[in-house]
Amino acid sequence: MIADGFPIWRASIRMPSLHPMYRGVAANFMRGGETVLENAEHGSATERDFEKTPIFYLLSRGERTGRWNLASGEGLHYTELNEFARSGGTDHVISLFEFPKEVALRGLGFSLTSDAPGGFSDDQLAVVAALFPALGLAAYRVAVSKTASDILAVYTGARTSARILAGETRRGMGGSIDAAILLADLRNFTALTEVYQPAEIVGFLNEHFELIGRHVEENSGEILKFMGDSVLAIFPTEAEDPQKACRAALASAQNLLKANEELNRGRTRNGGPDIGIDVVLHLGEVFYGNVGAHDRLDFTVIGRAVNEASRLEKLCGMLEQDLLLSESFAATSAVACEYLGSFELRGVSKKADVFRLADAAS
Repeated sequence: MIADGFPIWRASIRMPSLHPMYRGVAANFMRGGETVLENAEHGSATERDFEKTPIFYLLSRGERTGRWNLASGEGLHYTELNEFARSGGTDHVISLFEFPKEVALRGLGFSLTSDAPGGFSDDQLAVVAALFPALGLAAYRVAVSKTASDILAVYTGARTSARILAGETRRGMGGSIDAAILLADLRNFTALTEVYQPAEIVGFLNEHFELIGRHVEENSGEILKFMGDSVLAIFPTEAEDPQKACRAALASAQNLLKANEELNRGRTRNGGPDIGIDVVLHLGEVFYGNVGAHDRLDFTVIGRAVNEASRLEKLCGMLEQDLLLSESFAATSAVACEYLGSFELRGVSKKADVFRLADAAS
C-alpha cells in the first residue's frame, strides 16, 4: 500500500495488550522514516487520554470506520489530528478490526493519514478496505503469539519462558545446571497478617518483590518462584567462570537489602511497618526443568542445593544476620568473609559452614 502514487503520509496500528505493565502497543510509520513501536503503560498519559481519541469515539458509537477531512477542519478537537493538520495532514481515516472472542484482546485500530491535496481518493480507500481483512488477520496472529510469549515470560521469567517455547514442555524434561541460588524471605511477615488488611498485605508484598526482582534482573538473574513471602532466584554459572555468577548474586543481595532499607524508611515515616529481608546465597547443582502433575507443571529448580538454601535461611534470625553465605558460595565468590560456625540443617546429613561478609561485622 505504501507505494509510489499512494498518498500515505503516516500510518499506525494500535492494539490492546494483556501485559501487566502495558495497556496497549502501537506501531507508527511516517514516510521517509522507520516504523517505531510504542508501549502505553497502565496509568500513563496515553492511557488516561484514550477517551479523547478518534478510536474511542468510534468504539463508543459501535462504528468500525471513520474519516476526518483535516484540510477543512474536521476532527481538530482531537489533539493528535490537530497536530497532523498543523504539520500538513489533509485526510485521516481509521478502520477497526475485531478479534475473535476466544482472546481478551478486543482488536486493532488501523489509521492512515494523507498530506496530499484532496486526501485519499475513493479508489485508494477501496484498496485499503479490500486489504484490511488480511491485515487484521495477520495482526491477530502476531498479537496472539506476542501475548503468549509476553505473558509466559511474566509468569515464568525470560530465560525459562524461552525454554518452554522452544519445546521443553514434558514432565521431567530439563537437566542439571550449576547455579548461584538467592533465597530471600520477608522477616516476620506472617505476624503482619494479624494487623493489616489483605489488600494492604498484598501491597507490602508487591513493594518488596518489586525491588527484589529489579535487583535480581539487573544482574542477569532470574526469579523462578514466589513462595508466599519468599523469593527463589538463580544465577546460572558458566563452567569457566562460576565466580561471575556468585558476584552477580552477591551484588543483587547487597543492592536489594540497601533498597529495602530505603523503602522501609519511607513507609515508617507514614506509620507503616518496617519489613526486613533475610537473604541466603548458595552455590550448587540443581535440576532445572519441568516438575509436577501430568497436566499441571512447574518449570523450576529442585535438588539438594535448593533444600540447603531453604534450611540456611532459617539461621538468619538465630544469628541476627540479614545476609548469609554458604561455604561453597563464599569460597567461589572469593570475597572477604567471616566464619560464623558450623550448623546442623534439618534433613541434611552434613553440618553446614556458614559465613557473613567481613564488612558486616563492622
